Amino acid sequence: MPELSRSQLAVYAAVAIALLLVGARAIRAEGGETAPPSAAAADSNEAEISLEGGGGDLVVDVAGAVRRPGVYRMPEGARVVDAIERAGGVAGGAAVEGINRAARLTDGQQVVVPERGANGGAVSSAPGDGAADGPISLGSATVDQLEEIEGIGPVTAAAIVEYRDEQGGLASVEQLDEVSGIGPATLDSLRDRLQP
Repeated sequence: MPELSRSQLAVYAAVAIALLLVGARAIRAEGGETAPPSAAAADSNEAEISLEGGGGDLVVDVAGAVRRPGVYRMPEGARVVDAIERAGGVAGGAAVEGINRAARLTDGQQVVVPERGANGGAVSSAPGDGAADGPISLGSATVDQLEEIEGIGPVTAAAIVEYRDEQGGLASVEQLDEVSGIGPATLDSLRDRLQP
């Protein structure tokens, strides 16, 4: 067997070390173990992307009455309840009955866990008036918030809330087709303004 030069030995050693590091990283990722977020990160109001579970297909924003609001990566097929748990669970004063925890998540969705108001009802804890901030959550929207959407008047807004309460929440915007006063044309115009 021919003798190896020092430069060849150095190259082989570097390749071996690189393979060991890649293998160690793969084993660590396979175990799904990640370090818990620091207390400073948990108390921060800044959104943080959690890479727990790696390989997730959805990115969702969890806000409102949760322990660690932020942006989280979730696996395809995850439900709203999974996103709430990933955000540390509900905080004290949360009105979880104001959202559909069984609804499937969609990429880019914002899950807002409302806070309980002084009268015991759900109060949206999302910043802003809802009209300019993006889609309104069907799970927690009030009649007043729904009325702000073009194409929804007071009667239709009340009918949506009544239907949502009867059904135990709404899993998709398409379910609004069952509400009296909302036809296919109106439903198409509402898709960008509402989320489950």
